[in-house]
Amino acid sequence: MSERRTVALVTLGCARNEVDSEELAGRLAADGWELVADAAEAEVAVVNTCGFVDAAKKDSVDALLEAGELKAAAGEGGGRTRAVVAVGCMAERYGKELADALPEADAVLGFDDYADISERLRTILAGGVHAPHVPRDRRKLLPLSPVDRQGAEVALPGHGQAAAQGQAIADLPAGLAPASGPRAPLRRRLGSSPVASLKLASGCDRRCSFCAIPSFRGSFVSRRPADVLAEARWLAGQGVKEIMLVSENNTSYGKDLGDIRLLEALLPELAAVDGLERIRVSYLQPAELRPGLVDVLTGTEKVAPYFDLSFQHSAPQVLRAMRRFGDTERFLELLGGIRAKAPLAGVRSNFIVGFPGEREEDVEELIRFLSAARLDAIGIFGYSDEEGTEAAGYEGKHDPEVVAERLARVSELADELIAQRAEERIGERARVLVESLDPDDEPEGEVIAVGRAAHQAPETDGHVKIVDVKGEGPALSVGHFVDVEIVAAQGVDLVAALVPPADGGAAGAGR
Repeated sequence: MSERRTVALVTLGCARNEVDSEELAGRLAADGWELVADAAEAEVAVVNTCGFVDAAKKDSVDALLEAGELKAAAGEGGGRTRAVVAVGCMAERYGKELADALPEADAVLGFDDYADISERLRTILAGGVHAPHVPRDRRKLLPLSPVDRQGAEVALPGHGQAAAQGQAIADLPAGLAPASGPRAPLRRRLGSSPVASLKLASGCDRRCSFCAIPSFRGSFVSRRPADVLAEARWLAGQGVKEIMLVSENNTSYGKDLGDIRLLEALLPELAAVDGLERIRVSYLQPAELRPGLVDVLTGTEKVAPYFDLSFQHSAPQVLRAMRRFGDTERFLELLGGIRAKAPLAGVRSNFIVGFPGEREEDVEELIRFLSAARLDAIGIFGYSDEEGTEAAGYEGKHDPEVVAERLARVSELADELIAQRAEERIGERARVLVESLDPDDEPEGEVIAVGRAAHQAPETDGHVKIVDVKGEGPALSVGHFVDVEIVAAQGVDLVAALVPPADGGAAGAGR
């Protein structure tokens, strides 16, 4: 066994990054590293960066600078941190450029370094230098035809190929996901939440004109169903009650495996995994949302009737400039079809305002859609150029003041609309997963627990605050599901009272 070292993983960005951090944690734990939660207590602080938009990049740089301060303090005898390492999307996207601009980071590692993460960190601690990579378009590393990609030897975080050489699988530490096959990733949970993300695929084949993600995440590659199911069973064994399937585009799952309807077959199998009580699917493309998939999402026990739909806008002229499809009427028809099958279904989406060429009438068209769509959660973002994207070269760009005004106007409306939608849910019954007890920011005795209903995804869609109006309800615990009735709304959040399980299990299923 190698000399034991300590490492902390600081994760920024989306749920996909969280999964990647747990894969890195698994690889490190398998090679003898001790994982600690606080970067100040670790010899190496690994910052898993986000490279999507300017605000996320700034947060990533700030986290690296903070870790650099810990290292500087340690050099003066005030801590343990000896090295700072950048990984993740921003590190992959900028490579040598980031390393040159940020000397506080001792190394910038790309996705190709993940399989050898332990060796890389040991080299850095020993005073060695790791030459940062020169970024390349990762789409070009895979065959153009999706069905030819499965055998390609390309680093895909969360997919688990290229396991560390010489690893003694039988001797893995407790709590580490076993690499049960050549593609199964090592994984170590970095928290104790009853919710965990599970990677369904990596990359994206869409060419949205504003998005740079495919260039550094690569083309779309599905994980095999057997690997997804094996990891789901392991997560259930770790106490996970809800899994959220994540990728850049879940509606494309299976197209490179020869079956574009593979998700429809996989979801019932995941729902049958012992210990799992809720399956949630994130990030669905409206243009790819098949009727059969809607049927499975709205009609399968334990699968949340939840639709994270990437609309981005509703004015046809703007959508075409974005290299996307649809319009207000088509989107409203889609939502109507979903709610005809599951009236209480949850729907969220994100939108961009101030896109190049966006007219005032386009903004009004978006407002018309938002006002009619009855979305549970809405994210509004102001357009900004992303280098390397088609839209960065568009004419008709708006002054920052115009983008800011549209952002403020539509955001204010969005806040009002999601508050109205929350109020519509008063009187509904729901099944809530308890995630915390006796929250510190609530008056003592009023809220006894906080959780989420089927229409609420982690981090993004608000919470349900549970009250015990009679003062004689059951003792609650984190990770358990309880039946409630929604009695009030507080913005996007809901307040609910405990009730006995509904007859027939309808409310218990969160539908």
